[in-house]
Amino acid sequence: MVISNLILKNFRNHNYRNFDFKEGLNLITGENAVGKTNIIEAIYYLSLARSFRTNEDKDLILNGAENTLVEATIIEGEIKRKIAIKLSENRKEIFLNNKKINKLSQLSSAVNVIEFTPEDVMLFKGSPRDRRKFLDIALSKKNPLYLDYISRYEKALKERNEILKSDNFDEKLLEASTEVLAKLTGPIMSYRQSYVKDINDVLLFITRALTGVCSDKFEIKYEPFIDYNSDYMDNALNAFNKSLERDIRTKLTNVGIHREDFSMSLNGRDIATFGSQGENRIAALALKLSPYFLIEDEDKRPVVVLDDVMSELDNNRRENLIKFLNKFKQVFITGTKLSSSNAHLIELKKNIKD
Repeated sequence: MVISNLILKNFRNHNYRNFDFKEGLNLITGENAVGKTNIIEAIYYLSLARSFRTNEDKDLILNGAENTLVEATIIEGEIKRKIAIKLSENRKEIFLNNKKINKLSQLSSAVNVIEFTPEDVMLFKGSPRDRRKFLDIALSKKNPLYLDYISRYEKALKERNEILKSDNFDEKLLEASTEVLAKLTGPIMSYRQSYVKDINDVLLFITRALTGVCSDKFEIKYEPFIDYNSDYMDNALNAFNKSLERDIRTKLTNVGIHREDFSMSLNGRDIATFGSQGENRIAALALKLSPYFLIEDEDKRPVVVLDDVMSELDNNRRENLIKFLNKFKQVFITGTKLSSSNAHLIELKKNIKD
């Protein structure tokens, strides 16, 4: 998958930009505050119609403008697609080949982007929610069935929480809602368990390429909320029942796949607790890049965007990273000073007042 062209209108600090990109490495460079990160934010936005920097779409609109446009041409093998997303303060419209689409799954299947940002160095030390978010997005991109399961689970979870918030809730309604969650638990856990195994199969290859060290072993460990086996339904119902008193008191569902987590170890030791910042950075970068190699169809493999990834790496690891990134179909890297003999350079200069 390749983005050949990107047009931004009133996006963040860009009033108008028109970029032509190449396969391979695209280096986006320039001084601070010229909008380098805004460009890869727009590229990522094409994939999920949401930003990795804000939950508020209105933040993406240039100050003083009424709307914004992100438009791109995507090439997937012999297929060419045009994606356009139009935003106003209260409205979002998504177009695929000039036809309006209403399901994000249609957009997600048309554009695939994975990202790494400086904040990801805290991935294993931060909130479990961020780790689940990574897993859910990566899995949904690989398998639309997982997206369906997780969407149904989130809907059922919302309904159960609404029941719990009622002053005089219907016990039978709560029981039915709980059963729906329990039924969906098995397939979701199965997908997660399998995907974590797949990640571990490629993680060693990636970390060795990035560090140049063959003796270190990075490994992901999935931490399910129940034992996943043929009795998962009973196990899930038992877990929900044990938590029922607490759920009623807090008016919230306190156990379930929405509270699960995973951890990363380096040579058998938890990296969040014992790893250095450099080791956490390499682990997070390797994890974020791993979905690329888990998609069998090379034409469907994602575009990769890396924000300021070089600044905290030593020269040896920078060289290792650039060498490794040459294996990817298309990569975007931002930084104040970037250069590579085989890369397409996009140098930004300030063209409007921030």
